[in-house]
Amino acid sequence: MTTIDATERPDGNWWIPFSVTIFAMLVLQMSNLGAAPLYPAIRENFGMTYSQYGLFTGMYGLGALLLSVPGGMLAKRFGEKNVLASGLLVVILGLALLSLAWNTITAFAGHAIWLLGYRPAFVCVMTAIALTAPKSVRSRSMATIGAVSALGFIIGGPVGGRIGEEYGWRSGILSFAAMAFIGAVVFYLFYRTKKESAPPSSKPDPETVKTGPTPGAAHPDAAKTKSVFRNPVLWAIALLEGMVGVGFYNATHYVPMEGKEVFHLDATDTAYILSIGFIAAIFGNMLLGWLMDRYNKWNVMALMMVILIPASLAMTADNLLIYRIATAVLVAVGLATAQQSYALAAWLSSEREMGNVMGAVAFGTGIFGYIGPQTLGFLRDWTGGFDAGWCFVAAVAVLSLIIIIILKYHLKRKTEMNT
Repeated sequence: MTTIDATERPDGNWWIPFSVTIFAMLVLQMSNLGAAPLYPAIRENFGMTYSQYGLFTGMYGLGALLLSVPGGMLAKRFGEKNVLASGLLVVILGLALLSLAWNTITAFAGHAIWLLGYRPAFVCVMTAIALTAPKSVRSRSMATIGAVSALGFIIGGPVGGRIGEEYGWRSGILSFAAMAFIGAVVFYLFYRTKKESAPPSSKPDPETVKTGPTPGAAHPDAAKTKSVFRNPVLWAIALLEGMVGVGFYNATHYVPMEGKEVFHLDATDTAYILSIGFIAAIFGNMLLGWLMDRYNKWNVMALMMVILIPASLAMTADNLLIYRIATAVLVAVGLATAQQSYALAAWLSSEREMGNVMGAVAFGTGIFGYIGPQTLGFLRDWTGGFDAGWCFVAAVAVLSLIIIIILKYHLKRKTEMNT
């Protein structure tokens, strides 16, 4: 059992800002993930093609590309508390505008404003978690965020789907705006930074004293002489984050569509299929976080890819039971593995640069968060089915495994050269 030294958090109450940050993440993901069962109704309402639908869902990735690094810079400049609370308010505005959309253009505009607030807020959540949780449980704290993301869908997906069936998708979207408002108020009232809650301490980090620096990690004073953005390992991890999560994200947005067209399921039924995956993701995130803290992180990441490759291929099955199991594995393992990329990157920087690090990793989400839905939408229009898209997801998992192996041996060699 890991013992947490109280000096890792001078005020001894790190769990208070940690908990309200968790709640902020919950309301963010209730809309970001929980709205997915409503998307088919939005597509039908405005007569979108599958390529347009791919662009609509792929706006998440485009927003990550454009806003992740600026979001990290804003967190460093104005503080994660102010930027996260402001981001939630912009999310509320975007959700409200989407609920009032009268054509495709206004629907895209509402979604764009929603993401304009979501991405900086998400980066600030990761920054706040990295700063508030003790380093000895960093992987598990990131795993907790992944579990909360899963819980956001488990709550938001069925609730939003049910409201959408009873009162229309517009009411479902508005319900998410109401939750975001509650989250913004709670977070702003109770989150306290280290500077606000305790005087600065010059004591060394006990975890670093006990274990030494993590391979590839920056020296605490490194930020004074070299920008964290010049670290190639950071950008490799950022790319990896987007790649390992491509299956999870595309399953969230295409399973409702495929479930309706191939298996003739309604929004509530597809929400329950995804909910099984997100329930599994809660346990998967905590297990993976524990393994990452206890064993070689790169070996654990590689194992997850070995699981994701056949799960992606199993999504092409015509049997509903196999499809359900494959969806659960793809969602649970994909979400957990993507979350741990933030834990890997957190070791590369001092607290001063943490916002920039989290922004850079979130940038990686944007690459495949944009390419993935676009590719699956294009392949659906081109082939008339979803199988080619899932083969693409499997191929990305294979490439991810190769990158993990390369990073593992690169950092091992670098450590040996420094000793």
